[in-house]
Amino acid sequence: MRVTMMPAEPVQAPAEPAHRPTFEEYVAARGNALLRFAVLLTGDEHRAEDLVQDALAKAYLRWEALSRRDAPDAYLRRMLINASRSWWRRRGRRELPVERTAERAAGGDHASEIVDRDLLWTLIEQLPHRQRAVLALRYYEDLDDAAIAAILECSAATVRTHAMRALRTLRARVTTAQDVPTSEETST
Repeated sequence: MRVTMMPAEPVQAPAEPAHRPTFEEYVAARGNALLRFAVLLTGDEHRAEDLVQDALAKAYLRWEALSRRDAPDAYLRRMLINASRSWWRRRGRRELPVERTAERAAGGDHASEIVDRDLLWTLIEQLPHRQRAVLALRYYEDLDDAAIAAILECSAATVRTHAMRALRTLRARVTTAQDVPTSEETST
C-alpha cells in the first residue's frame, strides 16, 4: 500500500482589517441619517439635533472602541433611543407657547396633505416610546426584526408585538379621527 502525502495548504496571513472610518468620516457619511432617525423619535427637529449632538459627543470619546465594532450605527441608534426616552421622562418637556413662529406657509394648496400628516404625527407621538422606536427602525431605517431586536435589546418576537400593537392603535385612531366631522362639515 502506498501512502501519498498531500502538501500542506499554505498558511494565510490574517486579513487586513477593513478600513475603519475616522469619526469625522463617519459623521459626514451618517450624520444626516442619524438626525432623520432622531426626528422620527422625537417629532421635533430642534430636540433631535440636540439628541444627535449629545450622542455624537459621547461616541467621539469612545470612537476607538466603537470603530472596531462591526456596526457603530446600531450603537448610536441605541444611544438616540435612550436619550429620547430620558427626555420624555423629564418633567420639563412641555412645549412653551410663543407669540410668533418662524414657519412660513408653503406655496400651493396642500392643506389636506398637511392636515393628514399632522394628524399622523400627532398619533405617532402619542404611542409609547418603544412602539414609536420600533416603527421608526422598521419603516424608516428599513431594518429587519433581528436588527431592531439587537438595538432595543429584546427578542424579535417582542419587536413584532410592538409593531403590531402600534399599527393597530394607529389604524383605530386614524379611523376614529376621520369619522369625527369637522366644524365646517357640521355647519353645512
